[in-house]
Amino acid sequence: MKNKIWLSSPHMSGEELNYIHEAFDTNWIAPLGPNVNNFETDLAYYTGVKHCAALTSGTAAIHLALIMLGVKPGDEVICQSFTFSASANPIAYQKAVPVFIDSEKDTWNMDPLLLEKTIKARKKEKGKSVKAIVIVHLYGIPAKIDEIIEIANKYDIPIIEDAAEALGSEYNGKKLGSFGEFGILSFNGNKIITTSGGGALLSNNKEYIEKARNLSTQARDEAPHYQHSQIGYNYRMSNVLAGIGRGQMKVLDERVNQKREIFEYYKKEIADLPGIEFQPEIEGSFSNRWLTCITVDPDKSGGITREDIRLALLEDNIESRPLWKPMHMQPVFEKYSFYGNGTCEELFKDGLCLPSGSNLTEEDLERVVGVIKGVFRK
Repeated sequence: MKNKIWLSSPHMSGEELNYIHEAFDTNWIAPLGPNVNNFETDLAYYTGVKHCAALTSGTAAIHLALIMLGVKPGDEVICQSFTFSASANPIAYQKAVPVFIDSEKDTWNMDPLLLEKTIKARKKEKGKSVKAIVIVHLYGIPAKIDEIIEIANKYDIPIIEDAAEALGSEYNGKKLGSFGEFGILSFNGNKIITTSGGGALLSNNKEYIEKARNLSTQARDEAPHYQHSQIGYNYRMSNVLAGIGRGQMKVLDERVNQKREIFEYYKKEIADLPGIEFQPEIEGSFSNRWLTCITVDPDKSGGITREDIRLALLEDNIESRPLWKPMHMQPVFEKYSFYGNGTCEELFKDGLCLPSGSNLTEEDLERVVGVIKGVFRK
């Protein structure tokens, strides 16, 4: 069998072991320590946000952001439907009510027009305001963030900016994760940089981040004994994993360049195939191109579908993946309200994520492209 080509596997720099050895040599194996502090400083500096808390996951970061914003049972939180479930699950943790919104075709992210329509509709139907908005920069492509912020400010609704897939991306020269009341990052194994598992919460509000750090370490009160006045969580990143993150930060910009080069290679090789379109990057945007994503229109491709390509790649031991299944189509969320026009359903039906790991070789890319072209030749 041919060697496996993964969708996006971890790519170490070689620097990570230095920080891990430092943690062992100084016996900082406890959950917190210098690596955590320095990783937070690195992330805050890179994104241009004042404060950062390193956590166990991006999901934990969204959960803490909702808690900080006072989201309680029955409160409504608007969430992009076209995303991974981690964007929406923390809303359920709080026993709040997710309200899902469709995407627009220019970026595949939250549709600003539908956002305002939804805010007005929920006010009219429920007589209360939406508590928060969770937007996502899908696959590293910036959402129409200026338009969304303008609407959020108009109705005084805070934004939680899910930039889990978008570290290194920018909008008008400003790093994603720095636009909302909170920014969310993820360092899961397939992300542009990884800590094996991990995430971060960003905010310019120092009080929020200090509270998040407290909540993420079981919310222990100031006392010589263990005393707790509120429910806390075990959400803090370990000092060892933060050492991996410090090493990964050294090569983040290099990884962004590598991902963008992979996108350009695919575009050069397959953009002319009938029916294939790439995820757009609008004016003012700079995407990390975490994953290169395409859609395949069977009406233009001679009947070739996304599944034809995915299965052909799978047969050659190459991992690819359909685009995210929208949240309003998921069994766990299908009972909740959705405001849309069919955009994300169409994207899910026709969309595919291509292998995009920054450690792919030229031979790997040639093999992927060869399989895709072979489907069209047949």
